[in-house]
Amino acid sequence: MTSSSVNHIYPVIWQNDKVFLIDQTRLPGEYSVVEISLCEDMAQAIRTMIVRGAPAIGVAAAYGMYLGAKEIQTTNREVFLKKLEKIAQLLRETRPTAVNLFWAISRMLKIAYESVGNVEQIKAILLETAQAIQLEDLKTCQAIGDNGLIVLPSEPTKLTILTHCNTGSLATAGYGTALGVIRSAWRENRLARVYADETRPRLQGAKLTAWECVQEGIPVTVITDSMAAHCMQQGMIDAVIVGADRIAANGDTANKIGTYSLAIVAQAHNIPFFVAAPFSTVDFSISDGSQIPIEERHPSEIYQIGNTEICASGVEFYNPAFDVTPASLIKAIITEKGAISPQEIINYRRELAI
Repeated sequence: MTSSSVNHIYPVIWQNDKVFLIDQTRLPGEYSVVEISLCEDMAQAIRTMIVRGAPAIGVAAAYGMYLGAKEIQTTNREVFLKKLEKIAQLLRETRPTAVNLFWAISRMLKIAYESVGNVEQIKAILLETAQAIQLEDLKTCQAIGDNGLIVLPSEPTKLTILTHCNTGSLATAGYGTALGVIRSAWRENRLARVYADETRPRLQGAKLTAWECVQEGIPVTVITDSMAAHCMQQGMIDAVIVGADRIAANGDTANKIGTYSLAIVAQAHNIPFFVAAPFSTVDFSISDGSQIPIEERHPSEIYQIGNTEICASGVEFYNPAFDVTPASLIKAIITEKGAISPQEIINYRRELAI
């Protein structure tokens, strides 16, 4: 299937007792779908970034929990729950930073333990819960998109917005977080253009965000990460909107590497910097960003593009996948409950407890 034939972007689809994932490692050159029927295959898909983006990982992990539960051959409740814990651990170990993964797994486990039915009934409830998580995320993203309209600058009438990495339909159940705000702005005729950082080293902005924009006819310009400061200096950017993989209780936010520098540069140019994310991304168990685990990925992402090595032999590499932006640099965190000051996030701890 070619990209031009894609009308609706749903990265995770449940159909015929299987999960179908858009293979995001092949975009934009090839649109293909991976069929997943085993928990181990789902774990590998998350690990290798066939599916990526914090909310989408959460949805995928929820289905992974069900697929794993379906594989358990026992009618003994205690044996079943013990094996389900092992499946949960397998999925937890795939990606350390995106908290939605852990949130979805915890919710699935909680449902399993609280269910009063037999093993087969627990399995059915787990599937219903995974489907509910997916539907809730889609509605949440649409709410985030609309809530973002309220806090965007009122001038100019049509805005130029810079974004980083991919936070669209591909990164969620659909619609997107930061790109969801951009979609809503486009729908309401408030958007002039998107500037998409290419987002080294995996190029999610160039490969995925730009691809999504093209599907919907949203004007998009791809720039290298190092061009963002220049574009701000030249008055080309009205606002910056990014997503999040984990938000600490104090509002410090982990997002794709390069986000922190964008926030610093935006502050230097008096440009509002927004984070768009569902409340499932908030980790109330950690007080600040210094406690967020930062995934370090294989150095080949840096020294190799396709099959071509671009660095000299003997060079050493450092490849953190995320960085942490202090709450003080964030104007607002746009959530399904509205746009909230980072310092106010802590006030929702009790309301949102699982």
